[in-house]
Amino acid sequence: MKMSPKAQKLNLLGLLGNQVSILTGFSRSVRAVSDSPRWQGELRDAVRDAGELCRRLQLPQELALGASGGAEQFPVFVPPSYLARIKSGDIRDPLLLQVLPDRGETKVVSGYSSDPVDDAAASLQPGVLQKYQGRALLVTTGACAVHCRYCFRRHFPYEQSPHSDAAWDAAIASIAADTSIREVILSGGDPLMLVDSRLASLVEKITAIAHVRWLRVHTRLPIMVPSRVTKEMLAWLTDGRLTPVVVIHANHVQELDELVAHSLSKLKLAGVTLLNQTVLLRGVNNSVAAQVALSERLIDIGVVPYYLHQLDRVTGAAHFEVPVAEGRRLMEELRKQLPGYAVPRYVQEVAGQPHKLVLA
Repeated sequence: MKMSPKAQKLNLLGLLGNQVSILTGFSRSVRAVSDSPRWQGELRDAVRDAGELCRRLQLPQELALGASGGAEQFPVFVPPSYLARIKSGDIRDPLLLQVLPDRGETKVVSGYSSDPVDDAAASLQPGVLQKYQGRALLVTTGACAVHCRYCFRRHFPYEQSPHSDAAWDAAIASIAADTSIREVILSGGDPLMLVDSRLASLVEKITAIAHVRWLRVHTRLPIMVPSRVTKEMLAWLTDGRLTPVVVIHANHVQELDELVAHSLSKLKLAGVTLLNQTVLLRGVNNSVAAQVALSERLIDIGVVPYYLHQLDRVTGAAHFEVPVAEGRRLMEELRKQLPGYAVPRYVQEVAGQPHKLVLA
């Protein structure tokens, strides 16, 4: 059927209108994606399956089959930037061992529990822990940028922690009521998984408490996803009166590439004190060479080697444990090979004690 010139014109206008509508919608969609911080996009692209992790790294699929039990209990989560630092085809890569589930995770081992450091006994309010004098720790979120297979809070009841700005009011009030608290620690999960606006709001409330002097952030984000160190983050961390301290968590020198060094340099230039804590892990860093290389690299990029932790005996992590005697021998060698400021303190958290136990 032949269309009249007028009908043809109306049809063409309709088609053009549809195209404009589609393009406008597409533009808005693109703008929404582009407005999302880069670090959030990297987290969306994280590997969440052991089979996919093995495929990406050209590893035998039997590794994925062996990982299935552990992954059911604690899912796989590896961001692309960290994945890129794992050596393809190497089943003993020290970064791979931290993120790929192991058959040993399903074994019941005496002396291991779901709450090895007794967080439950230290709870003052939902989301607030206090183990040591003068400090309070806020469990800000259960989310992390990576699922470390030795995580001591892998069984923590995160659903009981506050999940909104208003819900934090009781926690903040408990800190305000205790004038002995001089430092507030943001922990989790990983606090930097929260968007900067929420963290800024929380820090503003902490800053309003006159007797709090220091703000400490425990995080792996600058290592897992270096783009997380944003201008907005630096603003809420450094613009207020609180003295900022950031404790990162690197276990192996291979984690500290140039992108990570650049992200940490932003914090350093902003006046943030940078410390590192490491967990002593069998097969990952329980050698003198590995620990020396890590400490030297940390010093080179402006981070103080702070703690070397004895493994917290959490259910599912027994295969990572290194005997304390072996750890002490390792520390003796580190003191021979490194200047004193590059040697971390070898410590263990013991439930109910007023401070961490110094092992060496």
